[in-house]
Amino acid sequence: MLEIPSLDALQKQDFPSASLYVVATPIGNLGDITLRALHVLNLVDGIACEDKRHSLLLLKHYGISKPMMAIHEHNELEASKKLIDRLKAGERWAYLSDAGTPGVSDPGARLVAEVQKNGYRTIPIPGASALTAVLSIAGGVLQAAHGQFQFLGFLPSSKNEMEETLRLMIESPIPTVFYESPHRLTKTLTRLSELLSNDRRLIIGRELSKKFESLFLLRPNEISAWLDNPNHLKGEFVFVLEGVDRKIVIESNAPLRLAQLLSKQLSSKDLSAVLQSMYGLQKNEAYELALAVKKGDE
Repeated sequence: MLEIPSLDALQKQDFPSASLYVVATPIGNLGDITLRALHVLNLVDGIACEDKRHSLLLLKHYGISKPMMAIHEHNELEASKKLIDRLKAGERWAYLSDAGTPGVSDPGARLVAEVQKNGYRTIPIPGASALTAVLSIAGGVLQAAHGQFQFLGFLPSSKNEMEETLRLMIESPIPTVFYESPHRLTKTLTRLSELLSNDRRLIIGRELSKKFESLFLLRPNEISAWLDNPNHLKGEFVFVLEGVDRKIVIESNAPLRLAQLLSKQLSSKDLSAVLQSMYGLQKNEAYELALAVKKGDE
């Protein structure tokens, strides 16, 4: 069993009672657990998790045995009340999703909201993430956007919402990070290849941190051939779609269309902020566009 050093040897920190510790866990490689996470999991009175069977593999690997409670998307509200009762008794509890950070495209957000609503602390214990892992090797795709990106999690399942989401991704000068499940992979990437111009780049991260980890940098016209390899279609996936050139965005009138759509709901200041975030406009030009659209509504 790995000997876990006292956190005092690393950094002074309080670990208050009557608190929920939201613990990020490895996305594949068990070696990616942090020393702080192991310290917390040994310290708490109990561990809530998305799937007991899955979390037990991690806990047994590190010799950790604690009372456990299953909290997942199907029982999150009801089970949250039971955990809050444990916090009322002054106990410390941790929450683990199956992999990565709870609440980020995983169960946990409702639990955190319920704990906070009842006046108890929620303490993040950061760790491995497919999102940050793929961005760390995005290189020029991220650099071209000055480090900015947008994260959409898993794409919507309905056809209309999917089409709208893909359109927004394609028109955005900011790189888009998203997840997709294996059974929808072919359909989603095929549609992207149909909509994108060939100057755009797509990074595909497959099975990150695992034995068969692989990374691909593709142009849209290379997607079809990539999909023809059945070995590419298995596992967990994360994608980074390069943003469109800012000049193309402005020439397409996409910022104007969005401004017209939102002008009645947002103030000029808020509308300007949305345009900056979505399309990478400079602050002054976004504000001028917002004012012009608002004036046209009068």
